[in-house]
Amino acid sequence: MRESFTMSSATSRSSLPSGLSVFTTFPDVLFIPEMIFGGLVWILIACSKVPNDSLQGWVMFVSVFCFVLTAVLLFLYMCGAHGGSSSWVTLDVICQETAALFYFSASVLEAIATKKMQAVTPFHQENISATVFAFIATLLYVIHIIYSLRRWKSS
Repeated sequence: MRESFTMSSATSRSSLPSGLSVFTTFPDVLFIPEMIFGGLVWILIACSKVPNDSLQGWVMFVSVFCFVLTAVLLFLYMCGAHGGSSSWVTLDVICQETAALFYFSASVLEAIATKKMQAVTPFHQENISATVFAFIATLLYVIHIIYSLRRWKSS
């Protein structure tokens, strides 16, 4: 009897939520702050001065791409499109790893662009804020990866 209880609790941890339970399960509840901080990076980069197009172009691409990716995953989870399939757990891990890697590179590049901009103009507050929010988004995606990997391992 004890084995069946352990098995059922492990199974419930490994499945993806659907409907409104997405907002009450961890790490899926991180979709919301990931979108908030990613959206802030997107807005701040769009409003800032651009001294180096290629650096900040990558940051803009990453913020928009990850925002859309996170929104689509959240929508699909809420609709229950995964149907309890374990392949969606793998997809979740891949998406979170990609977003974290992209955001880490974007955070570093935005910090470099901000440092270069400091010498050119004193008006770079948007870039400083974008750098901080990009690192926060990176941290959120890394936390999401850790718990998604734990869910993937138990599935």
